[in-house]
Amino acid sequence: MSKRLPPGFFNVVTDRFRGYSLPDAAESLAGYSALIHVYQLQVPLPFRLYAVSDRNIRLSEGRWEVMPARYTPQSNWMAHVTFAMKYEGIDLLVLKNLFEALPAVEIRQVIEREPTGKYSRLVWFYYEWLSDTVLDLPDAMQGNYVDAVNTKLQFCGPSRNSSRHRVRNNLPGVAGFCPMIRKTKPLLAYMEEDLQKQIRDTVDRIHPDIMARAAAFLLLRDSKASFAIEGEKPAPGRAERWGRAVVQAGRQPLTSRELLRLQEILIAGSPMVQPGWRSEGGFVGVHDRLSGRPMPDHISARHEDLPVLLQNFIEALELMEAAEMDAVLMASVFAFGFVFIHPFEDGNGRLHRYIIHHILAGRNFAPPGIVFPISAVILNRLDEYRWVLEEVSRPRLDFIQWEPTDRGNVRVINDTADLYRYFDATSICEFLYSCVHETVTRLLPEEVDYLRKHDAMRGFLDEHFDLPEPVKETLIGFLRQQNGRLSNRARRKEFEPLSDAHVALIENGYRNIFGAD
Repeated sequence: MSKRLPPGFFNVVTDRFRGYSLPDAAESLAGYSALIHVYQLQVPLPFRLYAVSDRNIRLSEGRWEVMPARYTPQSNWMAHVTFAMKYEGIDLLVLKNLFEALPAVEIRQVIEREPTGKYSRLVWFYYEWLSDTVLDLPDAMQGNYVDAVNTKLQFCGPSRNSSRHRVRNNLPGVAGFCPMIRKTKPLLAYMEEDLQKQIRDTVDRIHPDIMARAAAFLLLRDSKASFAIEGEKPAPGRAERWGRAVVQAGRQPLTSRELLRLQEILIAGSPMVQPGWRSEGGFVGVHDRLSGRPMPDHISARHEDLPVLLQNFIEALELMEAAEMDAVLMASVFAFGFVFIHPFEDGNGRLHRYIIHHILAGRNFAPPGIVFPISAVILNRLDEYRWVLEEVSRPRLDFIQWEPTDRGNVRVINDTADLYRYFDATSICEFLYSCVHETVTRLLPEEVDYLRKHDAMRGFLDEHFDLPEPVKETLIGFLRQQNGRLSNRARRKEFEPLSDAHVALIENGYRNIFGAD
């Protein structure tokens, strides 16, 4: 509903904002926080909250950023939008809800007063882009082209001129799906390392035979880990079957049909799971032990919204692929964006991780045949992974109205599609980049190093003993389990024929090769 506010309404000063106490140095809200407060916008809060002081002071305290008094915006919504665009970046969910709260005539009047102004043209552009409506205004004929996204604050997409507004649309998505990423020190540092070059340099130094064996092991490890993350222990052959699908990631365009095909591979042999897009609500969480009422940690997009949301998702993916957006940023946005939508009854988590593989492979982040063991790294950092997921999904629960169904599910009763279209993906990108960094700098080199030492140990055993291949592998496996020593049980059973001198020779050889204590 549109709201017309009296002059001076933005002069309101508050001590608390959505449960957060303002810092002592803060005099009043500014930017998005002021707009959310004044218009009571039903949106999750931005990652950073801005306020202004009545003194010449700037500080960061918790989620707050307090700016000096000279930054205080004038008492109107346009001044606070300008402040936000200058210092906070673009929050599409706040902007769309603000535009819905304002009379269209009021937005038009602001633009008419400053038809060539940078920020009035940006407001004009975002209003029409987000609402898919056209204001009764002639096209802009003057004013230099300006970027829709401030590239000093946020990562952008390809530049497409909007001649009507004289704005360069460099948003990293389409109007129906466009998560945003802030430029943080961790992300810029990861990108500076050029991990793609590091992995290629590592692979180039490795004998092809060893690399092929490492790739096969990492693929199987990743496939099993992907099931383990979901708390599943797959039947024999199921992880291998999924691994064969993963190794083909990046070869086919990721379309709705391809996603359906992949889900069929995942749920093969699961008669209780309905294939295809959800035909009812969905949530992640548990049920109350006594009442059976759903207790959601995450509520999926309404099934009625899935066709349009997925179409917008694919359109944005194709746009970013054509623009060659940073591979890890792109994998983060689309993999996590997919799992937030949660379009299937089952298999969303593994398909979400498949999308990571798909994008990294499609962008040649790793040489052909190498699958990043992302799931294996995530499995070791499960608490952090869940925290990153919940950081986006939990704040959205407050703005989803739902009721339980008689089948223990949820039925969403308000319009929630925008909650899945627009979100801050920064912490998601930082997490995935750290996982890729760990893979490139630790996991892959460790696996290659182990295989080299494994081959050296096999050569040592061949030099001193005449052992069948299975026995050699079993012997090395036992030594590895006991950090270079054979247990008393193994010496009494599997390796009873070995003398004490033989055992000492083998253990010394293992320690010399593997560096075990």
